[in-house]
Amino acid sequence: MIKEKRKKYGYTQEQMANKLNISLRQYVRIDNEEDLPRRDVLNQLINIFRLSDNEIGKYIRSITQKIA
Repeated sequence: MIKEKRKKYGYTQEQMANKLNISLRQYVRIDNEEDLPRRDVLNQLINIFRLSDNEIGKYIRSITQKIA
């Protein structure tokens, strides 16, 4: 979901990593739903992409199911 939002807003992975002040590798893991972002990073993503509570819930559930 984050990857789709990023593409919709026209950001590259590198731009997002810089915007979030995290490594590109860390951002790629978030983009590929391989890892949950830290709370501060998640809050930034919520603000950048204007995520709804429903979208946030789906995103978190999707990742926790994959990494469980």
